[in-house]
Amino acid sequence: MGKAGRTFLVVWAVLMTFIAGALVGFEAMRMFGKSNLDSKSATSNPMMGTNDYVQAGEGATWQSDWVRYNGHVYDYNEDIITFLIMGIDKDDEVVQKMDGGVYGGQADALFLMVLNPHDQSIKIIGINRNTMTDIDMYDDYGRYQNTIISQIALQHGFGDGMEQSCLYQVKAVSNMFYQLPIHGYAAINMSAIPILNDQVGGVDVTVLEDLTQFDKSLRKGDQVHLEGMTAFYYVKSRDTSVFASNDSRLERQKQYITGFIDTARAKTKDDPNAAVELFSSITNMMVTNITADEISYLAPSISNYSFDKSDIRIIEGETIKNGEYEEFYVDEEDLYRTIIEVFYEKVDNVD
Repeated sequence: MGKAGRTFLVVWAVLMTFIAGALVGFEAMRMFGKSNLDSKSATSNPMMGTNDYVQAGEGATWQSDWVRYNGHVYDYNEDIITFLIMGIDKDDEVVQKMDGGVYGGQADALFLMVLNPHDQSIKIIGINRNTMTDIDMYDDYGRYQNTIISQIALQHGFGDGMEQSCLYQVKAVSNMFYQLPIHGYAAINMSAIPILNDQVGGVDVTVLEDLTQFDKSLRKGDQVHLEGMTAFYYVKSRDTSVFASNDSRLERQKQYITGFIDTARAKTKDDPNAAVELFSSITNMMVTNITADEISYLAPSISNYSFDKSDIRIIEGETIKNGEYEEFYVDEEDLYRTIIEVFYEKVDNVD
């Protein structure tokens, strides 16, 4: 998924949702699931109070995780569980990087998958891989050197291509989202795209832009049933000579994610083992810290969570060209508003 990773966000949502059949009944594991997830996050709530859009609250009832926004008070939803899904620009199996440098693979696709038990919803937040933000630099021996502003996708490359890279990327995304708690991660190599696609029987799309230079069947406006490498090209490919080509690719990936989830849900209703098979088909192409007991905690109820294309949000901003590279500058107001709307709940009867 390197460049196509949004797909994998879907995958993980499906995995988390439908692995339930294999795990239901392990009540002892469920007892540990929530506490384990909470312990994996470095923060307990976002640090929103320093933003220009927030005014300090007054009164004895004010809580430390409350914020005031547009004349209303909001409370962070501590029951939300958030996962970072990364599409890594690697076309083979996961291998630990032994040498130094920045060869751990770029996180060309970044999605936050948000599970909200209060309204029983799944929401997905897409992050442009060219987003300019703070990333930590390390030397060839893994020693921290400096923090610079650069494309967020580069952060993963400074690690070992395994857990270390994932932790670096989680930190960068969490900091960008005002130190948002992130409870788990899954980094999936882009070579998994055709495998995942074909495991659910393929996905139907209306081709959004002409991609015939990559696959002759991908003509704009055509109805196509994506299979094998055609799915790979549809969600991963872009013409880098075209300015802001990543933006149009994001739209394709958003479309594909919706179709993939719908198809996967239908398949798992007929075959309870489908989720387990989906998961096992890509284990050698994925790095994750999400465990069986955590899945068992989420599984019994998540299969009923709502999700449609309106639940996928892409953080707005502007792409500019700086030399030979593109840079995406986030609309900070849209980012802040998204955090409030997805992770917070309005507090009643508070001035």
